[in-house]
Amino acid sequence: MEQVAAAATIDARGRVTGWSEGARMLTGYLAEEVVGRPAADLLAEDVPTAVLVARAGRIVLRHRAEGTVTLTVSACPLLGPDGSEEGYVITTERPREGPEATLAARAFEQASMSMSVFDTQQRYLRLNEAACRVMGVPEEVLLGRPFLETVEDAVHSRGFHNNLRQVAQTGRPVQYESFTGAPALNREHAWSIEMWPVRNDDGEVSAVALAALDSSPQYWARQRLALLNEAAASIGTTLDVVRTAEELVELLVPRYADFASVDLLDWVLGADELPTVADGDIVLRRVAHGSGHEGTPEAAVRLGEADVYPAFSPPARSLHTGRAVLSQAGEPDFVRWVAERNARAPAGRPYRKGVHSMLAVPLRARGTTLGVAVGVRIRDAEDYGPDDAVLAEELASRAAVCIDNARRFARERNTALALQRSLLPRGLPGQVAVEVAHRYLPSGSPAGIGGDWFDVIPLSGNRVGLVVGDVVGHGIPSSATMGRLCTAVRTLADVDLPPDELLTHLDDLVIHLASDGFDDEVAELGATCLYSVYDPVSRRLTMAAAGHPPPAVLLPDGTARLVPLSAGPPLGVGGLPFEAVELELPEGAVVALYTDGLIEERDRDLDHAGAELCRALATPADSLDALCDTVLKAVMPEEPSDDVALLLARTRALGADRVATWDVTPDPAQVAPTRQAATEQLAAWGLEETAFVTELVVSELVTNAIRYGEPPIQLRLIRDHSLICEVSDGSSTSPHLRRAHAYDEGGRGLLLVAQLTQRWGSRQTGRGKTIWAEQPLPPG
Repeated sequence: MEQVAAAATIDARGRVTGWSEGARMLTGYLAEEVVGRPAADLLAEDVPTAVLVARAGRIVLRHRAEGTVTLTVSACPLLGPDGSEEGYVITTERPREGPEATLAARAFEQASMSMSVFDTQQRYLRLNEAACRVMGVPEEVLLGRPFLETVEDAVHSRGFHNNLRQVAQTGRPVQYESFTGAPALNREHAWSIEMWPVRNDDGEVSAVALAALDSSPQYWARQRLALLNEAAASIGTTLDVVRTAEELVELLVPRYADFASVDLLDWVLGADELPTVADGDIVLRRVAHGSGHEGTPEAAVRLGEADVYPAFSPPARSLHTGRAVLSQAGEPDFVRWVAERNARAPAGRPYRKGVHSMLAVPLRARGTTLGVAVGVRIRDAEDYGPDDAVLAEELASRAAVCIDNARRFARERNTALALQRSLLPRGLPGQVAVEVAHRYLPSGSPAGIGGDWFDVIPLSGNRVGLVVGDVVGHGIPSSATMGRLCTAVRTLADVDLPPDELLTHLDDLVIHLASDGFDDEVAELGATCLYSVYDPVSRRLTMAAAGHPPPAVLLPDGTARLVPLSAGPPLGVGGLPFEAVELELPEGAVVALYTDGLIEERDRDLDHAGAELCRALATPADSLDALCDTVLKAVMPEEPSDDVALLLARTRALGADRVATWDVTPDPAQVAPTRQAATEQLAAWGLEETAFVTELVVSELVTNAIRYGEPPIQLRLIRDHSLICEVSDGSSTSPHLRRAHAYDEGGRGLLLVAQLTQRWGSRQTGRGKTIWAEQPLPPG
């Protein structure tokens, strides 16, 4: 008994059987005045039921001279030989005396943090005022009651109880953080909890004390920071305006809002102008919304719809002020706005029941207003506050920059695509030499549209030029450079340069542009090109490449292969030759020209991709267009990182019945027989109507070849969609038009040819030159 401040024994009938000196000092009663009397006579107040059940707690006793004394006691049963309870030992610790005791008690009671004491069976012994406020009941209601009886049956409650028991059993303190609610709090709070053992004089654990600090402000600050960090990683993952708005909504719901929406001004989604926000009502278009319910039934506006936001509404006010607007239940504008939403979409009224707080924040980037984001709380009991408004403005600012980046990217991409499509051939004219089909697929890469291009160029003698090229890089600069190169190729092809010579001139042009500072991008990154010429008369295909992938050829027997062609240096390198390759193709062969976006992909073997291309070309198809689709589906990567251009050309051949050729002796006397032979051939073809013009053209061109050219001289007539007259000789000197004076005897031949025919020109050949003239055939 000497370890305790006071002790008394009570028998099974409730009579005092023992009384210590400590008990006398606490109550003023001598042992002889108490022993043998009912213990109830000493009580100044009835013992609470919870204390009787717990056999521990606070009681109020009569003091012999000073009224009453309040003590915290505990009862320990005394067992008889048969194990039955024959009495109890009532003990209490001696209260501290002096100013230290009073100061400690006041510090405990007045502490701003929640503090309480439990016995080793997890029953309440003491609570301060802060703890009582958290529990929502006075201390007397809890004293002596087990902890689990006073809280909801939840995981956090059982965890708290287990920590109390662990401290009591091990004697080691516990510190941890918890995010839970409390009986008297309307929302969950963050707690920093410390539990420690309270030991008696023997060092044994007699109680467990705890202090719980409400760290909700720090917790929410960390949550806001984490949300901002997450926003930096999760918003703006694509350069798509709508997807970026959806990412903002996904971030807000459900952690920050029960319902969220993003509405944008119409011009953001495609218009070129940047209008200012007008006063009064504002028209916005819904691009994203979300909630905890599937299908977002809370929404009064469907995705893609435009809605008029009245000037009094929080979204309109936030756009007009440029700041976040808080609106709470009970405010006139809030009530009016909710009523307007319910009237617009009554089906969602049950899901809007309980809405009590709204936050609207403008989406502004680089001084431009793009739209508004709205957050609404329905199930979350906490209203939006100033800290939420600051967080919303920061999130909206980041999201707005991403939306504006996506808008700018879409605008530049559309501009580059429009520029590129304006430069690419829209409708390829009917060709005598080939049947063509093509596909151009712009890249969906964030880098933008590339500089891929292709063209089909009609040449003299029913020949055709097939060209495909690629400017390395993306965006408007690449599209503009592509336009320059496309125009240059057409210009060089018009003078009938062979493929290798054309690429040499094109290489010089690129170097010239780069040296003048007009096209640094091409100089730094390079451009590739493949140019080929097909002659339907000889059925020969001549081609040369500048750093470009080789074409593939599908023969009529169904076999396909890549053409063994030297890739050559890219354009702009300079100083290196380009090698030409010539093939003889049967009629009906298919030539496939393409850019590297079709076959190149990270971790993809180019040889394997080339084999896939050949297999795809060999697949039976109903038409050349269908074959284009088959090749793209089989060979193109699922998500190509570069533009893809594909040009298929099926060769045609002109039979001997459509071509007539005569070797001409370099003698002026041969002009008349040659003219007569041509007239007879026209009659055989049924083209007598063209005889007069043809006779004049043949006379002039053959005479010029005999007079100014060198042998061998040859005349060739080609009949197809038009009538072509060609005169070749061994001289490389090109003719040119000149204006003859009134008394000149010559100089009018080529002028006459130019006036009588549809077009004319000359081209260099391996053995000299060819002068040609083309005239339309008569109707029918």
